[in-house]
Amino acid sequence: MSHDHDDRPQLTAAQAAAVLNPPAGRNGGDLVVESLQGLGATTVFGLPGQHALGMFDALRRSSLRYVGLRVENNAGFAADAYGRITGEVAPLLLSTGPGALTSLAALQEAAAASAPVLAISSQIPTAGLGGGRHGYLHELRDQQASVRDIVKSVHTVRSASQIPSAIAAAWESALTAPHGPVWVEIPQDVLLAETTLPVVSAMDATPRELYPRPELTIAAAHLLSNAERPVIIAGGGVVRSDASGKLRALAEKIDAPVVTTFGGKGAFPWEHPLSLRSWLEDRHTTDFLEDADVLLVVGSGLGELSSNYHTFRPRGRVIQIEADAGKLESNHPALGIHSDAREALADLLEAVERREDAGAAERVRTVLEKVRVRIEAQELTLEQQVLAAVREALPDAAPSFWDMTILAYWAWSAFDARRPNTMHSAQGAGGLGYGFPAAIGAAAADPTKPVLAVSGDGGAMYSIAELATARQYDLPLTWLIVDDGGYGILREYMTGAFGETTGTELARPDFVALAESFGVPAVRTSAESLAADLGKALAAPGPSVVVLPALLRMFEPTHL
Repeated sequence: MSHDHDDRPQLTAAQAAAVLNPPAGRNGGDLVVESLQGLGATTVFGLPGQHALGMFDALRRSSLRYVGLRVENNAGFAADAYGRITGEVAPLLLSTGPGALTSLAALQEAAAASAPVLAISSQIPTAGLGGGRHGYLHELRDQQASVRDIVKSVHTVRSASQIPSAIAAAWESALTAPHGPVWVEIPQDVLLAETTLPVVSAMDATPRELYPRPELTIAAAHLLSNAERPVIIAGGGVVRSDASGKLRALAEKIDAPVVTTFGGKGAFPWEHPLSLRSWLEDRHTTDFLEDADVLLVVGSGLGELSSNYHTFRPRGRVIQIEADAGKLESNHPALGIHSDAREALADLLEAVERREDAGAAERVRTVLEKVRVRIEAQELTLEQQVLAAVREALPDAAPSFWDMTILAYWAWSAFDARRPNTMHSAQGAGGLGYGFPAAIGAAAADPTKPVLAVSGDGGAMYSIAELATARQYDLPLTWLIVDDGGYGILREYMTGAFGETTGTELARPDFVALAESFGVPAVRTSAESLAADLGKALAAPGPSVVVLPALLRMFEPTHL
C-alpha cells in the first residue's frame, strides 16, 4: 500500500538540519508548548504548581503569552471567556491534585456553554500511577475520574513522544461541534525529562464538520414552508457557530417570530419587528410558543431556564437543530437534526419556500406589550433604571460578563445585547464567581475594547484576588459590583419558600478601598449617577471598579 505525500509541505535544507539537530536543554514541557504553538495557540492561562514546572519553564523559551491568575478556577473562567470570544482553543495549564480539582467548576461552566478549553494538567510521577497509595504530594488514586464526567474527552500521556499527538487529538475534540473543554494529563517526570525529539512543527487538528442529513432538511423545510404559526427559538449554538445572519435571513423568509434563549443573547436583533426578545421566564411568551404549530429550536436543548422551568408544553411540531447529540429530543419529542447550527440553517434557508404572514409582527408586539404591562405592575423602577444605565454606558461592541446575581437575571430577559457574542454569563452551570475572571480572559483576547464584568457582593468575593491579575497585566476592564450585603437571589428564594433566611447575609469589605489597595481606581456610585460613572470607567485605560450599593428585586416568576 503506497501513500501519496506530494501534498505534504517539503522541508528546506535548513529545516531538515534543525530537525536532525534539535536545540539542547529541551524537556517534555517544551514539547507541550511547541505543540500548542504548532496548532496556532498564542495565549495560555494557568497557575504554576510543583508537578507542572516543566511546562512553565518551557514557556520561557516560547512565544506564547502567559496570563496567570491567582486561583485555578478563575484561570478556567478566563480561558472559557477567551474561547467564547475568539472561537479558538484556550489552553489552561494546571498542576496536579488540588490545582486540577480547583478548576472543575470552571470546566463545568465551559462544558455547559460549549467553550473550547484545553486543560493540560500535570500528574504525579509515572511510577506512582495505577491506583496504589505511594504518598506522593497531590496524589489522587485516579485523577482522570474526577474530570471524566465534566469534559468532552480525556487524553493520557505516558512518554514524551505521545505529547504532540495527545494535544492535537484534544485540540480537535475541543473544536469539534459542540465545542467544549478537554483534558490532557502528563506525569511530572515526563515533563521534566530532557528530550532529543525534533522540535514540533505545524500540526493539523482540523475538526470535522457536522452537517445535517439532507432528508431531515427536506422534512423540516416542508414543515416550516406550510406552517400557519411558525416560531423560532434561537439558543447559544447560533452564537457559537456565527449563524446569526443566517437565522435572520430564515426568519424573514418565512415571517417567523424569534425568541433568543439566555445563552443565545444577541443572536437576533432586539428591535427587529419579529423579535420576541428573551422573555423566556414569562407566561405570555410561554403561551405564545405553545401556540406555534411548528417550532424550530436552533442550538438549544430547551433546558430548565429555556423552558420556563419545564412548564413549557409545545402543542405543535418541534424541529430541533442541535450539535450535542445528548440534547436532541432530551426534553421534547422533535424532528431531531444532529448538526452545527450554521450548516443546518444554511441548508434550511435554501430549502424553505418564502412564506408571508402580515400578522406576525403584530402578534409579536402584542406579546411584548403584555410582558411590559406585567413587569410595570410590579413597580420595579430601580431595577429597570440600573439595567438601562448599564446599557447606556456600555459601547455596543464591548463584551460583558455577568455573574449569577439579580442584575444578571434581569439582563437575561431584559438586556439588549445588540451584537452577537457580546453578552456572556454563568447560566450554563450556574456557579458563582464567573464574571470578573471571565472578563480578564476576554480582555486578554481583545485588548482594543473595554470589557464589563457584573457581580453581586457575594459573587465578587470569589474573585477579589484577580484584581491583582487585572492590575498586573493592565487589562481594559471595568467591574461593576452591586452590593446588597448578601446572596440576594437566595435571600429572595428562601423568604419566598420559608418566610425567613439562613446563611444569606454577609459581612463584606469596603470594595472601593479594597480595589484601591490593589492599585485599581474605584468609585462608589448611585442609580442616578451609574451611567456617567460606568461610562467614565469604561473609557479609561486599565482596570477599574464601580460599586453600586443597591437592594435589587427580581420580577415575579410565572412558573410557580
